[in-house]
Amino acid sequence: MASSNDDGSDSEYVHPRGVPHFPGHERRSNTLPIWGNERTMNLNPLILTNIQTSHYFKTNLSELKTYHEVVDEIYYKVQHLEPWEKGSRKTSGQTGMCGGVRGVGAGGIVSTPYCLLYKLFTLKLTRKQLIGLITHCDSPYIRGLGFMHIRYTQPPADLFGWFQPYLEDEEEIDPKAGGGHPMTIGTMVRQLLTKLDWYDSLFPRIPVPIQINIDRELAKSFPPVQQQRVVQQPELPAATGRDQRDWRRDERPSRSPPPRRDYVRSRSRSRERIRDRSRERDRDSRYRSDRDRERRDRDRGSDRDNKKQKSSSRHRSRSRDRADQRRRRDDRR
Repeated sequence: MASSNDDGSDSEYVHPRGVPHFPGHERRSNTLPIWGNERTMNLNPLILTNIQTSHYFKTNLSELKTYHEVVDEIYYKVQHLEPWEKGSRKTSGQTGMCGGVRGVGAGGIVSTPYCLLYKLFTLKLTRKQLIGLITHCDSPYIRGLGFMHIRYTQPPADLFGWFQPYLEDEEEIDPKAGGGHPMTIGTMVRQLLTKLDWYDSLFPRIPVPIQINIDRELAKSFPPVQQQRVVQQPELPAATGRDQRDWRRDERPSRSPPPRRDYVRSRSRSRERIRDRSRERDRDSRYRSDRDRERRDRDRGSDRDNKKQKSSSRHRSRSRDRADQRRRRDDRR
């Protein structure tokens, strides 16, 4: 393992591959500041709970007391950098705050790398020890956990200073559980600076002004790739003057012609036909409603006439009956 100058001396640390750490670090205190929550390491609550209740953390890692013992454990046990072991977390069918990158809802088996990452946090690493992690020569996963420790715990204003010497580091690492996502240390460091998502979890959010400065500094060394269309020019025939100009004019991409007048006129006619049909439907509906109203009025009038006729016929029949009764009485007398 590369020496990390754990004695706290102020001598400048030099990367064993020849890359110095960010300028001015030798004038800073060997005690590292902790940004954010000093108890949780800014970890997701679900991940932290699973770490603190895991058998591996409570039993195996509790026996490791020194920085060098934890580094050796990382060397022998860590093969990825995901927060959950492969296949132990089920997020299918979950949406919103209950799945995906939010890291809440259905938990899984917390990974060995994250248990060791939190163990390093509990040791309260010094600046020299943390530099020893990110410059370690034996395993890229020791370096990866060192960079993740920086991302979780160090002030956002210091992140680019920590990561700048390693933006083009070519050592390969595969952070995905089970393999299948190889990248260089430089790519991983740039991802830590520009993205919050990390395999079903989130890093602490970087304030917007600091993130703008980080993006500006990264753009100086890694400008965004601009996709340019390569247009192959056709071979021009052996012609000069007017013929050559006509050839080039023919090869220009044709623009979409403006809409023709007859097309516009046909559209206006179709609108007029639609309006005429709607007017006809309105007239028909009004005519039908008037006709129905008249029919109802006639029906009511005929009903009234029938009632009057019935009542008058009943009245006449009653009067005839009374006249007949009088005549019978007179005849008896």
